[in-house]
Amino acid sequence: MVNGTNSSLLLIVLVVFISNLFMHHSALSQDYNRLREKMVEEQLINRGIISKPVLNAMRKVERHRFVPSELMREAYNDYPLPIGEGQTISQPYIVAFMTEALVLKPTDRVLEIGTGSGYQAAILAEICTEVYSIEIEEVLGQRADNLLNELGYKNIQVRIGDGYLGWPERAPFDAIIVTCSPSKIPQPLQDQLREGGRMIIPVGDTYTQELILVKKEKGKLSKQYRLPVMFVPMRSNSGKRY
Repeated sequence: MVNGTNSSLLLIVLVVFISNLFMHHSALSQDYNRLREKMVEEQLINRGIISKPVLNAMRKVERHRFVPSELMREAYNDYPLPIGEGQTISQPYIVAFMTEALVLKPTDRVLEIGTGSGYQAAILAEICTEVYSIEIEEVLGQRADNLLNELGYKNIQVRIGDGYLGWPERAPFDAIIVTCSPSKIPQPLQDQLREGGRMIIPVGDTYTQELILVKKEKGKLSKQYRLPVMFVPMRSNSGKRY
């Protein structure tokens, strides 16, 4: 009789624990949803982001899943966050601004240089058919690939490698987005951009960079300088700054 009572009490405690855990998870999810909507309204719409596909993607993708667990509560704040290996996840506004600047279509094939956390790739994948992303840091690239697969993204391919060289066997690309800064626009990326394609890329030295929108027309590049920014440098496998 004592054993039966103990078993019943243990079962009750287990049920209560699971119920409380579920309620806590549900409350956290709702909290993150509110924070994400606030981010979109205050940081994006109020600053002039108007593209519905971009805003919908930013509303949908759970940014907190792409940052270290101890920083999840900060994921929707108006600044970049460290993700390890000396890299960062960009400020939400910069992610939205760069994505909107490319004027993406659902049928576009997009190349991303600098996978990082995988967040930008997820935003792109919500809008476009094919996303190819290159990350030089193996730890980050593998982690991002695992997370993107876990989240169900079937239209993203991640490669570990030197982003300066691009992904020639998958070229040409309708759009290229670069989330690390070279001192000048890499020639391989120019070559891999389709006629009529667009590229958004930060260019400059460590402390002075400009975000440039590039368009390829009749084989030539036109450039629009959009924003002063600060990204991590683009570098080779040997650590050399491009």
